[in-house]
Amino acid sequence: MNLATSIPSAPAQPQSRSWLQPKNLLFALFGLMAIYVLQHNERFIVDPQAPVWNHYQPFKWWLLVHGLGGACAFVLAPMQFSERLRRRYTGLHRIAGRIYVVGAIIAGLTGAYIQFFQERTGGTQSFTLAAATQGMLWMVTTLIAFVLILKGKVQQHRQWMTRSLFLGPVVFVTVRVILGVTGLEKLGPSMIETVVWVCITCAVPVADIVMQYEEWLRSRSAKCAAPISAK
Repeated sequence: MNLATSIPSAPAQPQSRSWLQPKNLLFALFGLMAIYVLQHNERFIVDPQAPVWNHYQPFKWWLLVHGLGGACAFVLAPMQFSERLRRRYTGLHRIAGRIYVVGAIIAGLTGAYIQFFQERTGGTQSFTLAAATQGMLWMVTTLIAFVLILKGKVQQHRQWMTRSLFLGPVVFVTVRVILGVTGLEKLGPSMIETVVWVCITCAVPVADIVMQYEEWLRSRSAKCAAPISAK
């Protein structure tokens, strides 16, 4: 009679490097970029005397609505990808997810309208098209993710939420960081539009690359953790 015996697997490696997972590194980078944008681009929010307020005066209330919607999505987006929060506070995760959806829709619609308003006062039509394209793609990917979770398709929901994250908050900070750090913002509207279009175009492919890389890491970890069996 053959007795199946299992060779004890190697002891589990300590989780001291769990923070080095791609997701955590990306959110750390996202946080650093957000801090830069707040300091470099958004300081006027706490300075009522900033000259830029004269530019925003004609559509300041639309800007307020846009900012509130975008801020909700911006702050809540990272929470949606926390496994620990999702398991421990399921109800909070669902509420935050719904607020994110509403915030994305509000920010997407008002952002396009604000740019259309600016076009009537001298802005370029291509910039309006860029804002409308980003807003539409952000809203569509967010709504697809929402519908999928309502149907219980968790894996597909996470994939579309990742795309939504990259099309919304990630594009927002990436455009401003690239323009500010490189100094391209000083080269005029045409260069700014080019950077915006490049970031919008790359958002979904980069999101998919990140997801594929995470899947490869999970598969490799599963193979390494599988016990070795012998007869």
